[in-house]
Amino acid sequence: MIDRRTALAGVAAMFGSALFAPIARAAGLAQPVPPINQGPPSVAVFTAPQRALMTALSERVLPTTDTPGAIAAGVPAFIEKMLADWAEPGDRAPIVAGLDAIEARSQRDYRTSAAKATPAQQDALLTLAMNDQMPGGKTFFEAFRQLVITGYYTSEIGMTQEREYLPVPGEYNGAFPYSQVNKVYSS
Repeated sequence: MIDRRTALAGVAAMFGSALFAPIARAAGLAQPVPPINQGPPSVAVFTAPQRALMTALSERVLPTTDTPGAIAAGVPAFIEKMLADWAEPGDRAPIVAGLDAIEARSQRDYRTSAAKATPAQQDALLTLAMNDQMPGGKTFFEAFRQLVITGYYTSEIGMTQEREYLPVPGEYNGAFPYSQVNKVYSS
């Protein structure tokens, strides 16, 4: 089966030169490459309220549909691990500042914590960040989106349920009807 570092390299190609630095380090694009620590994050990156918000927003980026979403795929733990063990302090700043800006905007607009806001309100807050309509919004959104997508598509759920993994894809059929293709394959 494909390992996470190989999957990270594939994701790195998808984002190109705009790749968030911790993802590039974990994919082996920065030298030297330390071994991946499989344990928990070495430091706590988020406060409890920030962690709750990061978890809620990751599910808004990749929600549960007919396949599991970001939370089921372990994306929040992946994000904290990446920021704790693969990010430099300056890499963490836009994520933490963005979460704080979203929280402040939620308190101002909805008078509730962003983690407890409705999905529609969370979507509106993410849209404001994406459109750079809050302090550091665009920088936060691009890095956060990359972390969520990378965490999801390098997880077991992302590789085996969202996509279909076939170590040996079977026979060649040059006349396979496109209408029967139902998933994208990864290897």
